[in-house]
Amino acid sequence: MSRAGINGDLVNHLFNFPESFEKLMFPSQEHESNENKGVLSIPVDILDTPKEYIFFMDVPGLSKSDIQVMVEDENTLVIRSGGKRKREDGEEEGCKYLRLERRAPKKLLRKFRLPENANVSAITAKCENGVLTVVVEKLPPPPKSKTVEVAIS
Repeated sequence: MSRAGINGDLVNHLFNFPESFEKLMFPSQEHESNENKGVLSIPVDILDTPKEYIFFMDVPGLSKSDIQVMVEDENTLVIRSGGKRKREDGEEEGCKYLRLERRAPKKLLRKFRLPENANVSAITAKCENGVLTVVVEKLPPPPKSKTVEVAIS
């Protein structure tokens, strides 16, 4: 197997990637609790670089104050929003919408199990132009153990 195939399998295993992205949302849609009814899973791209993991999420119409990024249970990255997209009101009296197709979800929620080499104390996030970017730094690899041969007397 090529090195890229091995690395891809490792990343999939570390992030616990299932065959479909719907299974990444906790709890699963099959066992949805009352608390999470109406929750929308945020589309995400995850980039694995040598020094960090970068998450890109589309959050159109939401500002940075509408979004929460936190770590739960020591290794679960949680991105959520209870904010609603604001509709533009007509500037003149008598304006009304003729069509409303862009429905804003009540809540946005996404959870990711981070790999062991994720530095959860060094996570940054920024929201620009409707895209939330979360950067999770990687911890340096542990030093390789040295083998010391001891002479037997």
